[in-house]
Amino acid sequence: MTETDSRSAIVARIEAERDHWRDLLAQVGEDRMTEPGPMGEWSFKDLAAHLLGWRNRTIGRLEAAATGAPEPPAPWPPELDEVDDDDDAINAWIQEQSRDRSVRDVLDAVEKSYARMGAAVAVLPEEMVTLPDAFPWLEGTSLRDTDLFGHLHEEHEPAIRAWLARRA
Repeated sequence: MTETDSRSAIVARIEAERDHWRDLLAQVGEDRMTEPGPMGEWSFKDLAAHLLGWRNRTIGRLEAAATGAPEPPAPWPPELDEVDDDDDAINAWIQEQSRDRSVRDVLDAVEKSYARMGAAVAVLPEEMVTLPDAFPWLEGTSLRDTDLFGHLHEEHEPAIRAWLARRA
């Protein structure tokens, strides 16, 4: 596989993930977006905003790399990054920032994030996709070999599925 094919493959994975997300949204249904349960007291809207907050950080990093710009600061206050291995404060900050956003606004932003991510990957220099040390935040894994959506699948989707099963 060539590096250009690697970029195309990542963009295709992003598009497949968008379709997966849309299917998940359909299963949840708009009428249940603000019910607590999919992540403790958080609603599905809260969970979507949480995923979006972290994804926006990744997208910012990819967009900067695509233009050769330095990595942008995290969207949250810098002091929240100073607590090692504890994302609870960041997650609380993300939730607070999205508390007053409408469900539609959050879902529209999530939808747009897939296109932004795909566009950023599509214009990355080829070596940034295949070299394992191109992005220090990937800790030695190449972008080609990274699961950009593991946060959803590994950490949250099982709880969402369990919540949906309880509601059925």
